[in-house]
Amino acid sequence: SRAKDVTMPAKLPVNFFSTRSPVIDLFRGQLDYAEHLRQDSEIALYFFYAPWCGQSVAAREEIERVASRLSDQVLFVAINCWWNQGKCRKQKHFFYFPVIHLYHRSFGPIEYKGPMSAVYIEKFVRRVMTPLLYISSRSKLLDFLSNYEPGVLGYFEFNASPQPPGYLTFFTSALHSLKKDYLGTIRFGVITDKRVAEEVSLVHSGSVYLHRHVNTSLIYPNDTMNYTAENICKWALENREMLIRWLRPHGGKSLLLNNELKKGPALLIFIPYNPLAEIQPLLDEITKVALEYHSCNKSQAAEPDLQHLGDSDSPAFDSSVPDAHMKLAETFSITKYPCCNTVVLPQWHSISRTHNVCELCINQTLGVKPNRVNVPHCNFFEIETALDSFYLQERTFFQVVSNTIECSNFLSFYSPFSYYTACCRTVDRRFLSFISSEKTIFQTPKVAFSSHGKKDKGDNQTSIPHIEDRNCFIPDLHSSGTNITGLSCRTNKTLNLYLLDSNLFWIYAERLGAPRSTHLKEFAAIVDLKEELHYVLDQNQSLMGSTLENFIKNFSILYSPLKRHLVDGTSVSLRAERVITEVTSSTFRDVVLSSAK
Repeated sequence: SRAKDVTMPAKLPVNFFSTRSPVIDLFRGQLDYAEHLRQDSEIALYFFYAPWCGQSVAAREEIERVASRLSDQVLFVAINCWWNQGKCRKQKHFFYFPVIHLYHRSFGPIEYKGPMSAVYIEKFVRRVMTPLLYISSRSKLLDFLSNYEPGVLGYFEFNASPQPPGYLTFFTSALHSLKKDYLGTIRFGVITDKRVAEEVSLVHSGSVYLHRHVNTSLIYPNDTMNYTAENICKWALENREMLIRWLRPHGGKSLLLNNELKKGPALLIFIPYNPLAEIQPLLDEITKVALEYHSCNKSQAAEPDLQHLGDSDSPAFDSSVPDAHMKLAETFSITKYPCCNTVVLPQWHSISRTHNVCELCINQTLGVKPNRVNVPHCNFFEIETALDSFYLQERTFFQVVSNTIECSNFLSFYSPFSYYTACCRTVDRRFLSFISSEKTIFQTPKVAFSSHGKKDKGDNQTSIPHIEDRNCFIPDLHSSGTNITGLSCRTNKTLNLYLLDSNLFWIYAERLGAPRSTHLKEFAAIVDLKEELHYVLDQNQSLMGSTLENFIKNFSILYSPLKRHLVDGTSVSLRAERVITEVTSSTFRDVVLSSAK
């Protein structure tokens, strides 16, 4: 007869964690004993592992680090879920290891899906420990509402009973949000003081408030939705406001980046992030930019400060031109309607380094007598049409003296009730830089205007005409808000903003053009899959609010001055006599796109 197959039985499992570790190691998969231990603890963390799994081995040290800090408040249990004789293997069917489950008393399991890093795990455990923040004063309320993450507030009067009606439901809804949103982007707070609650229009005990920065904040509709933990969590998740999103790829095959980049142009910002740090100054700056970028209602109400246009000592005016004050005030009074842009015409002579600057406005009138009509804002199609008309009428501005401001009106081709206004002067090149956010002073060099399209021989400059931000050239037209305010609603190139932790995902930054060896891991890039565009923030500039604003503005304007980032390969060593010119990413524009050859 045929011999039977002989298989060697698996070796008995051994300890995965040290016997001195604060983590209880159930290496034989005793899931029933783990449930017994959990009955005596308010917070419990289960770490399901496979002894052969490299990721389980790597996460073991991170779990021990968290346990050494929180073992007095949290029960840490590690369970071998691979041994075929253990109850864990028979009852649980995991597709990957390790798996972390958290329990808050009887509520759970709450699966942790974030990075296997001690600081991230500890932050999540602390959120499970205290899912609600106690808002006891007006200052704490302001701190809570000023955070960039969405906030849900519940008002409960604890005077009547130890547990006011609806409080446990609200508490459970906070745990539900952690279960559905492992990034923990929604914060839950509870108010017990009636005067503090009135600050956010909460009057009745048990009412719930969702705070939003840009859109109108909401109060939970008790009349149309049942007051349950699942409904409150669902309502908050559906109506939350995401100004900026964290991306945390898990390291395996994933469509996370692809799905986000398909939505449109994306600004990816890499910063070193510590979730446990109490203050995050760089993150605060970035979120402030994101808030301004999305604040569309503010942009329509903003008006420039024109009070000092009549100041005779203003350096923007030449005393030899007495009518300049009147002309500029008349022309730029239209800028209170956000329908003006600054047109920069390139100076083809490379020595002078100056640009001709014209303020181009769309002015709409009705009837025979010109009357201004308040247009809420104009899109870039209108500006592009105005720009085309401006170039066709450009001969009007050839003879302009460089140290005066000349204005001219010309009709639209498409409407008898629309005309465009352009005021031109020559501005020193150094005032065109977006780097400095300080207020500059006009110094007018006596350089004559250069006609667009006429190029001197031997000049390889490849600048193109583009529309720049008004305040960079006309410092006296300084508005109270930043120029980026509401820009997401005023452009067809709206950016989605994303954050990535450079301590974990710097390899993505390197693929996007960041240097491999750098002590400061800060980087920003814009990726537009549809247009196949890729821009990188200048590495010589530090990553801060003002540089990000300028980066976004330069991308958003019609003729963007940003240069596409090109990936460079290794240079080929050629002979001394260079018969064939080698093209690299740094020389590509000069060699391949040269108009002289």
